[in-house]
Amino acid sequence: MAEVIDPGIMKVNDGRLNLVGGRCDACGEIEFPHKQSCRDCGAADITTVPLAASGVLWSWTVQRFPPPSPPYFGGADDFAPFGVGYVELPGEVIVEARLTESDPERLRIGMPMTLVSVEVVTETGETRQTFAFAPVAQGGNPS
Repeated sequence: MAEVIDPGIMKVNDGRLNLVGGRCDACGEIEFPHKQSCRDCGAADITTVPLAASGVLWSWTVQRFPPPSPPYFGGADDFAPFGVGYVELPGEVIVEARLTESDPERLRIGMPMTLVSVEVVTETGETRQTFAFAPVAQGGNPS
């Protein structure tokens, strides 16, 4: 597996991927990514917590044009549209993320999603791992 693009937002332990969040010790608010202070109450006592690896699609769209560079390092001819969505991790937080699915006919609000790693190419041409969410098929695996 390629190196993780940002170990501050995700970790791979024993082959399992988890996002890294922070829970405020004062008010219990959970944030992603982990912050140094709570956005809700301003407290600085934040505990690092692994977030759930599955959730539901809260909202989504399809990115149909190349984003600015960075984060996108390809040319317009190399660009392929991709899904972007908000995935609600129940009882925790809503995460904005790339989706592995970009076909509007295959995405619906409320559908189960699971956390997966995807390879991206950096500005220097290196391959790194980052996270995305994939729709869960009827059997519980990403489709």
